[in-house]
Amino acid sequence: MGLLDFLSKDGREKRNLERNINRVVNKYAQSPDRYKAFETLLDDGSPEAIFGLMRRFGMMYDKSIDDEQEKEWVFDALVEKGAAIIPQIERYLQAADSISWPLRLLDKVASPETEIEVVRRTLERHEPGYERDPTKKIQLVNHLAGIKVPGAAALAVPYLADMDEGVRYAAAETLIRLADEGVASGPLAAHFGSVGEESLRVRLQIAEGFVQHAWSVATAYRPAFDKKLPESFSIDRDGRLKKKPA
Repeated sequence: MGLLDFLSKDGREKRNLERNINRVVNKYAQSPDRYKAFETLLDDGSPEAIFGLMRRFGMMYDKSIDDEQEKEWVFDALVEKGAAIIPQIERYLQAADSISWPLRLLDKVASPETEIEVVRRTLERHEPGYERDPTKKIQLVNHLAGIKVPGAAALAVPYLADMDEGVRYAAAETLIRLADEGVASGPLAAHFGSVGEESLRVRLQIAEGFVQHAWSVATAYRPAFDKKLPESFSIDRDGRLKKKPA
């Protein structure tokens, strides 16, 4: 930045914006100073200011009560902005490591149809497979369970094959919660009987889902499925599971 740029109105506004964003994520700043920065960025309302305000979700303050209160304040203030901030939410989802707060925000301001598209585009950057930290992937797959639109279950199916057990469990749980039998029952039954699934927790989750929804295990999956079925379950000739009395 040249001297004239530095002294110009635009230059001053840019410096003020950067200063307030830095204050938002400075855990050593006083809480009243951060609130002042929140209000300034909210009043600014530009895409960069809104994105900067969202960065508060990713900062952990040492005082847990204050940390939660500040995040709630930012959350409520951003909800008031409505659908106009969806591009900034998506940008934050793409950039951040932990995304529980922005996912909650997305759920508040977006229609289910828009919400599923934003989650789909974010998942495209976190395909099934190895990921050093699968937390974000788990959060995204879990979030699908609350989006009651066609296509949500189909997005979760590939994650049954993820390398991380937590992601696979999240995928199974999401498919069961969405209860789309036509999409879910086949992949769940196939995965239950697969050689690669060694997690009893995942298999129990799938078995519980079949009991809960009274889904039938298709004939094609029965041989492998039967071999993996825990002793606490039984399966009848129609492929329906029941839990044995304790």
